[in-house]
Amino acid sequence: MDFEYLHFAYDEDVLVVTIDKAGDPLNKVDGQMHHELTNLFPRLQAERDARAILLTGTEQAFTAGGDFAWFPELSKSGASTDIRLDGKSLIWDLLDVHLPLVSAITGHAIGLGASIALLSDVAVMSETARLADPHVQVGIVAGDGGVIAWPLAIGPMLAKRFLLTGDPISAEEAVRIGLVTESAPDPEACHAAALSWAKRLAAGAPQAVQYTKQSINAWVKQTAGAAFDLSTALETVTFSSADHKEALAAIKEKRPPKFTGN
Repeated sequence: MDFEYLHFAYDEDVLVVTIDKAGDPLNKVDGQMHHELTNLFPRLQAERDARAILLTGTEQAFTAGGDFAWFPELSKSGASTDIRLDGKSLIWDLLDVHLPLVSAITGHAIGLGASIALLSDVAVMSETARLADPHVQVGIVAGDGGVIAWPLAIGPMLAKRFLLTGDPISAEEAVRIGLVTESAPDPEACHAAALSWAKRLAAGAPQAVQYTKQSINAWVKQTAGAAFDLSTALETVTFSSADHKEALAAIKEKRPPKFTGN
């Protein structure tokens, strides 16, 4: 497909993919962005020229999560089924990319953005960025891969601390608890450090690196498959909930939401 928000360039043996949504420095996920991200990883599976991939964003955002203006569309008939199937394909296809994948978290990585970054093979995070999965804050289940990405990185207890509150985490804290690989002082340094990682992995023995990665990700899929399927199914249920509608109304009206459990 032709990508509008994703841009591709080669730096020696590294394919650099930049998320840059024109007119939206936060790279928010709308229908088009979700569609492009769903199609990105099959494109990367077909890559034969590069030996590593660097996925990066803009100075302000890797991707700052879902576009609230898009959310009402997801409660329409049939839409939740499509988004669930695309969402599952997106995460599973990400894990099936054979080349080592490095994420440069140059700006905020929220929701789906956080899941993509955390399920990469190496994640470098700018100290100006924040990571968070605030699905619960808008009354929906963390069905974009968050229920597998966070627990696998830091264990169930710490993962619940962030997934049940939606609280953001800084680069310093993310490194300390093992959520990301390393931090860098600013977006430029983050990009440079991540590119260095990508080139280091590209210089390794391709079969050894790729097959080791594939073996680990096979364990990830086997371990987390049931939890991921459950979360994506339950997310579609909560898209139609009264609490989700209340959360969107509260954001629009700039007030705290009043959740009822409906």
